[in-house]
Amino acid sequence: MTVQHVIIIGSGPAGYTAAIYLGRAGLRPTLVTGALAPGGQLVNTTEVENFPGFPEGILGPDLMEAMRAQAERFGTEFIHEDVVSVELVDGNGDGAGAAGTVKRVTLDSGDVLEAHAVIVATGSQYRKLGVPGEEEYAGRGVSYCATCDGFFFKGKPIVVVGGGDSAFEEALYLTRFGSSVTLIHRRDAFRASAIMVERARANEKLTLLTNTVVTGIRGGEAAPSGVAAAQPTVKPLSLNLGGLSLGGGLNLPAAPARAGSVTSVDIRNTVTGDTGTLDTAAVFVAIGHTPATAFLGDIVAKDDDGYVLVEGAGTRTSAPGVFAAGDCVDRTYRQAISAAGMGCRAALDAQHYLESL
Repeated sequence: MTVQHVIIIGSGPAGYTAAIYLGRAGLRPTLVTGALAPGGQLVNTTEVENFPGFPEGILGPDLMEAMRAQAERFGTEFIHEDVVSVELVDGNGDGAGAAGTVKRVTLDSGDVLEAHAVIVATGSQYRKLGVPGEEEYAGRGVSYCATCDGFFFKGKPIVVVGGGDSAFEEALYLTRFGSSVTLIHRRDAFRASAIMVERARANEKLTLLTNTVVTGIRGGEAAPSGVAAAQPTVKPLSLNLGGLSLGGGLNLPAAPARAGSVTSVDIRNTVTGDTGTLDTAAVFVAIGHTPATAFLGDIVAKDDDGYVLVEGAGTRTSAPGVFAAGDCVDRTYRQAISAAGMGCRAALDAQHYLESL
């Protein structure tokens, strides 16, 4: 097996930037993109307004495709699979070489790649609510991607769960489709930036429901064979949680009960303990992320939440020749531009490491 210079795991801004830098250095990196949706979280983002160089903004998928094309231009090879494990092995394969000189990367197909250096840029995964009905109705009204699924809920009431910028961005985007959008947050203050909250409050289709949690997701059952599904009816949306009234006689179309689709959520007020039910055709979950680092096992040091630990402001991990960049490291900034900058640093750190071998 030919031992490559460097393998990059992950295809978001950090991975693509690392590939561009390593490709320009003549190292012809291999980038393992992941089996689904290469490009990271930005492929699920609409307009990106804060990435330098695009004064009018750019669509997230377009930005990622441009980065990929640039990496390909400089000789990057792409493999569309997932990585299941990374091992540190000796350089000779017989136990006689220096331990950890070669990194062995196993793909979900069973194929094995080897390289002298590895850059981990796997980002993070959507965090789930963990409530009854979430798994059952995933893909049938429960979603983690507004741009992927919002179109399917035209003219229907929609719920978004979360309190950060991502939740507000999803909620604002979904007002293009839903008859109404209710953003549910467990606290009375939001983590989102002031401008996002201001935009939400100015949108007449968007309601902010604070001090509230979703405790369950309910749906309609599949209609028996030969029985037509019931036609949707119009009924008032009225909710009272500890003195908070939502709707107040506002008539909204009830969620049409598609076979096995979401029809409502159970909710609880975190201050009073009062419970209620809110009709909705969809629940979009935007409550944060978990770093996608489980496949690394214990070959690198991680914190209690699974984020890879690096040395100071660099990208070196506890394993020589293994570097990490982007949202699998960064729990603070979590921006495309900061991930791209970290991918640059990882590429330069890897290049210096390879020169020292």
